[in-house]
Amino acid sequence: MPLAVLGSVVAAFGYVAAVDPNSPGHYPVCPLLHYTGVYCPGCGGLRGAHALAHGHLGTALHDNALAVAGYVVFAVVWTGWCVAALRGRPFTPTLTRSHRWAFWALLIAFGVVRNLPFGTALAP
Repeated sequence: MPLAVLGSVVAAFGYVAAVDPNSPGHYPVCPLLHYTGVYCPGCGGLRGAHALAHGHLGTALHDNALAVAGYVVFAVVWTGWCVAALRGRPFTPTLTRSHRWAFWALLIAFGVVRNLPFGTALAP
């Protein structure tokens, strides 16, 4: 199962690497940005994935630093899952209520700060 997930992620990144999100018309526009002019926490995520797939870490971090951090967290969790699978053990990561609250607080804070004047470095 870990290999199927990895295959899906590689296919998605391959598609985003091949089809540039910087060219208009290939991907849907963020509705929040389109209608309000406000960047959501995901804005710039596709451009960041495209940049990362081409080896441009700085550009990826500029486009959406939180998404890049999410890719790193995915890689760490996936590696743990793979190691557990190779050892024949079940992989059961536990997320406490505090973890979930921290995740949502981080997501909301990132979304708010990137739209404030002092947070323009986080805007795509």
